[in-house]
Amino acid sequence: MAINRVYTRRGDDGTTSLAGGQRVPKDGLRIHAYGNVDELNSFVGAARVTAAEQAQAEPRLTPLVSMLLRIQHELFNLGSILATLPEDVHPKQARITEADIQQLETEMDRMNEDLPQLRSFVLPGSSRLNAALDICRTICRRAERACVALWREDTIPPETVRYLNRLSDWLFVSSRWVTHITGTPETLWEPNRSASGSAS
Repeated sequence: MAINRVYTRRGDDGTTSLAGGQRVPKDGLRIHAYGNVDELNSFVGAARVTAAEQAQAEPRLTPLVSMLLRIQHELFNLGSILATLPEDVHPKQARITEADIQQLETEMDRMNEDLPQLRSFVLPGSSRLNAALDICRTICRRAERACVALWREDTIPPETVRYLNRLSDWLFVSSRWVTHITGTPETLWEPNRSASGSAS
């Protein structure tokens, strides 16, 4: 199917179409859920560009670029399922599976092997790539919350929530991993460095 024209004017009344053709309000739970996933995909793309740039100086970051691209495809699959009512899902429609979740866990375990033990909360911003991945993590958590809210009201595959839950962990681990690989010190949370803590 060719996408020749982006605008249709049909959404000017505050509704949009699901994959099955149903018109629904743009602020509905299902739209909110896959809208958050779409936003997450955009930020993962931005993180992938940053990773590719930094991989030119640090080749050990190269595998991260392909992993982020794979995750973007998985997020598009996830969004496709969320945009489709259960009765309209085609048997061959792309979706999130246990294999996708297991892959995230395998990669996390591999990255964690290189990391020092965590003894404090970590602040985002040790590097540009670290910050980009942490932004993805927080958006992923929001997408997960939106899917949980939808799950309470409607039917969605349970793998959807499990994948987002695991992906947020993956993004946290990978943000620490890139800091370690590039030799950048982690920025640890120091409660007493707040204005009130400094004054006491």
